[in-house]
Amino acid sequence: MNKKLNLWDSIMIVMGSMIGSGIFIVSSDMMRQLGSGYWLIAVWLITAIATIAAAICYGELSSMYPKAGGQYTYLTEVFGKMTGFLYGWSLFAVIQTGTIAAVAVAFGKFAAYLFPQLNDAPPIYQNGSFMITWMQILAIGIILLLTFINSKGVRSGKIVQSVFTSSKVIALLALIIGGLLLIQSNQFSGNMSFGWSATQNLDHSSWKEISGNVLLGGIAAAMVGSVFSSVAWENVTFVAGEIKNAKKTVVMAMVIGTSLVMILYLFANYVYLATLNREEIAFAANDRVAIAAAEKLLGSAGTIIMAVLVMISTFGCVNGIVLSGARVFQSMAKDGLFLKQAIPNNKNDVPERSLWFQGIWASLLCLSGQYGNLLDMVSFVIVIFYMITVLAMMYQRWKRPDIERPYKTFLYPIPPLVYLLIGAAFCILLILYKPQYTWPGFILILMGVPIYYFANRRKPNIK
Repeated sequence: MNKKLNLWDSIMIVMGSMIGSGIFIVSSDMMRQLGSGYWLIAVWLITAIATIAAAICYGELSSMYPKAGGQYTYLTEVFGKMTGFLYGWSLFAVIQTGTIAAVAVAFGKFAAYLFPQLNDAPPIYQNGSFMITWMQILAIGIILLLTFINSKGVRSGKIVQSVFTSSKVIALLALIIGGLLLIQSNQFSGNMSFGWSATQNLDHSSWKEISGNVLLGGIAAAMVGSVFSSVAWENVTFVAGEIKNAKKTVVMAMVIGTSLVMILYLFANYVYLATLNREEIAFAANDRVAIAAAEKLLGSAGTIIMAVLVMISTFGCVNGIVLSGARVFQSMAKDGLFLKQAIPNNKNDVPERSLWFQGIWASLLCLSGQYGNLLDMVSFVIVIFYMITVLAMMYQRWKRPDIERPYKTFLYPIPPLVYLLIGAAFCILLILYKPQYTWPGFILILMGVPIYYFANRRKPNIK
């Protein structure tokens, strides 16, 4: 295979897949849940530590198995085909495609801010609570457009990725620098004055002090936003087979990319805390906290600029996920665990049919309307498989010390233990305090078991 992706391209995939709509929105809900600048920064810091720790661990597996398929390949190699399939099944059913759908819809929502007729137009179709809107049609159009672009070859996809990732990194830097230079009335000390005293205000009424179980539930709810904003960095491992010197390049891309993004996220939240007071952060219109900050800094013109920049961000994010995700389904098909039609590459040396399977299902998810619920479930399922993959790395250290490891996890075993501790706490808290979203995630994963055995019913020696 002609390897076309270098270190820069790989970093762009990492950063482009991570930076979507979350950083521009989720801090509002996080503030409603915990009510203090201290807690807001603390949750983002915990997420940053966990994300970078996981990337460090994944680096070891990527150097051992430097081929397309990423997480699916690692889990299959270590724990067998069933575990790999359950991950791939969850990825196709909701993780990858659900993320594509949610971010594409976010693109539509910010487009509707610029073009109110998108928001004000009556539904194209409505039956009870189900409806099809022009914003959903726009989201589907974005998915199908980027699927088409990526079907024309990796070079086409990576050009789009480099351009749009560069643009949204510049956008975040502009927000940060603008915030540091243009703030007239700094609200940071006021937002930090609440200290570690956590308060909650979910219905825009009054702030109520919380502790104990309610505080734990608030932390879990807040982390859903920061975790969802910080996932998808592993997408670069899905295209490892197309990366030059993958054994070294992939791990460098993951560690550099995740570190840079988390630093940008922390600075962006500083700008929110310095520009807006607690009420303005928590109750920004439609949770568009970045637009609220931009309005304070630049006036009405700032809101338009920020809306455009968020559209750029979400467009690049969708492209990064579309570019990388189809390779997993192709790898599964080669192992007899997905539709065999997904196997062949087209004349441009990309798995075109796999891309379209992914794009069509993601488009259908755009019509579901349950995006908030999907985000909770996606975050839970993603972290579950992150933990399983980190355990796979530790298991291989014990079981197969003889395998060549061009890269070994830095400061082992501290990074995997740190991630497992944070990940387990996050998942347990979600199970306890948001069971309506976590149990569907469990059920979704378990649905893959009968599907796996049905797909392999005529094949001997199933493992």
